[in-house]
Amino acid sequence: MAMVAIRGALHRELASEVAMEAMVAMFVFAMVGYVAGQIADYLVRDSLEQSFRARVHWYREGLVKAGLDPTAIVGDRGDQNDATKTN
Repeated sequence: MAMVAIRGALHRELASEVAMEAMVAMFVFAMVGYVAGQIADYLVRDSLEQSFRARVHWYREGLVKAGLDPTAIVGDRGDQNDATKTN
């Protein structure tokens, strides 16, 4: 907006014209910023998801190498629904 205002002052344009041009310029830059932000958001989310999936894959491979079942669900010790629990 400042550049549009300076240009308008140098060319001795009316304030109403300069204000309108400044608002249009601000809107255009806001749209460019929005698109750039959406692209950056997508790239960061994709990168984090790939990193997370690689880490989970590495963890599961470690479990297999250690002889543990990576698909076993580990419950807490106080589980009331444990079928092996005797009264």
